Amino acid sequence: MNLIFLGQQGAGKGTFAQYLGNTKGLVQISAGDLLRAEVKAETETGKKAKEIMNKGLLVPDELIAELIEKKIEKEKNNGIILDGYPRTLKQAELLENIINHLNMKINAVINFTISDETTFERIGGRLTCKTCNKVYHEKFLPPKEKGKCDVDGGELIIREDDKKQAIMKRLEEYKKQTKPLIDYYKEKGLLKEVDAEPILDKIKPIFDEIIKEIEN
Repeated sequence: MNLIFLGQQGAGKGTFAQYLGNTKGLVQISAGDLLRAEVKAETETGKKAKEIMNKGLLVPDELIAELIEKKIEKEKNNGIILDGYPRTLKQAELLENIINHLNMKINAVINFTISDETTFERIGGRLTCKTCNKVYHEKFLPPKEKGKCDVDGGELIIREDDKKQAIMKRLEEYKKQTKPLIDYYKEKGLLKEVDAEPILDKIKPIFDEIIKEIEN
């Protein structure tokens, strides 16, 4: 079973990808994680990507597609979840070439939908430890002592990209890029929507039903 997960920030794509990985043995693939791993390992691709990012430029779609293809080919016998990739129509077309080349098919594209208010509530409340990077949440996962990390007592801060202005910018960008993508997969008859507003336990039965339908 090969799936694509879409959804704006805070929709829970990563949480459900982990859940399916644990229950069905599918492999979660995130373009960002692959890129960071290449940069850390200082591979040729990683060095090239780092040089581009250091100039403040976006890593080309073709370079990311190379990493995605390598990872999909390695994991295709297990089944995969593409978590937040593709993000644009161009990336979707590159992915389609990869899938065809590897004689595979995407079984479904699941779009997790939430309101902008929910995104601000879930992401805007994030707190990160300055020393160990452990993540907390003002409402959903508060530290034992306000402003201090439970692990090492480090100062808890709001990261720049978790501030309201940054979240608004990311949301605008997401909507602009992803709307054509949703239409693209809808036309192919692959799109399934999950209302990700309720708490996790209420979404899981609906999600499990969709997975059962895809398996059948």
